Amino acid sequence: MENGEIPENANEHCPGPQSESAGKSDACQGCPNQEACSTAPKGPDPDLVAIAERMATVKHKILVLSGKGGVGKSTFSAQLSFALAAMDFQVGLLDIDICGPSIPKMLGLEGQDIHQSNLGWSPVYVESNLGVMSIGFMLPNPDEAVIWRGPRKNGLIKQFLKDVYWGEIDFLVVDAPPGTSDEHISIVQFLQATGIDGAIIVTTPQQVSLIDVRKEVNFCKKVGVPVLGVVENMSGLCQPLTGFRFIRGTENGEQIDVTEKVIEYMREKAPEMLDLIALSEVFDTSGGGAAKMCMEMAVPFLGKIPLDPKLCKAAEEGRSCFTDQNCGMSVPALKSIIEKLLAANQWNQ
Repeated sequence: MENGEIPENANEHCPGPQSESAGKSDACQGCPNQEACSTAPKGPDPDLVAIAERMATVKHKILVLSGKGGVGKSTFSAQLSFALAAMDFQVGLLDIDICGPSIPKMLGLEGQDIHQSNLGWSPVYVESNLGVMSIGFMLPNPDEAVIWRGPRKNGLIKQFLKDVYWGEIDFLVVDAPPGTSDEHISIVQFLQATGIDGAIIVTTPQQVSLIDVRKEVNFCKKVGVPVLGVVENMSGLCQPLTGFRFIRGTENGEQIDVTEKVIEYMREKAPEMLDLIALSEVFDTSGGGAAKMCMEMAVPFLGKIPLDPKLCKAAEEGRSCFTDQNCGMSVPALKSIIEKLLAANQWNQ
């Protein structure tokens, strides 16, 4: 328990040996360290001083959160980082989704290793102004499951914050796991003294997702983290009409591909249709979506991003959507959201 570290064999919701409730809270019952914690001298965690020193060179810290998994939070974190770097900002992307670290793949960095110098752990760089840190770089096998209790996860997050040398950067984007668990409490506590600019919350339009986003907004309010805004992702499937496959179903359930015939028919009979964009509402939006929820909860609504197959492909390939014209449906939406974010917080000055 040196330097206030949480022991690896501690209970899941350990308050920490430096906490006033150490050894006394309900979470401490049955823990092998209960007696030692209850009698140990209390005081400020010296690691928080080290974290504050590290974060002194980071101008802005942004958390990217989601109420549920699978809503495109990490995709948004990756593309936000790509976009900020393309605007000549110095950017760091910290992946604290310990059990599901997808950021290395989405940045095209699979198989990379972390290196140490006399300054600390060095991020893995995509570009000279975009560095990344993730537990994904530390796993011997990408299929390896991370089966850790809360205290060990929190210990790694603390180590990332105090040992990674980012240098002078404009933005640190923190990709958090879904929900409101130990990792979220830890990142807020560890960064509290250095200041968190706020959180961006990513959701999909349907009520099943928004129910949990409301919890995420309330979490931010309780811990004093400003909500920078909510992004509605996968807001309708959107792609050129010619990007669809057309099939004909048979009585026995078979599917016959008639795409070539349909495209050829349009080319001959209605060529103007070849330039049309098709939009389909994949999720139920009858409840008003994220925009209505933001009005009800008095938080900013940053905008909608369509479900764009080209954006999905860019994430799979670890590419930025902003360096080519392959993400024509989603790039305008992403640009609008990022410009609104920068303007609202006066970060582009």
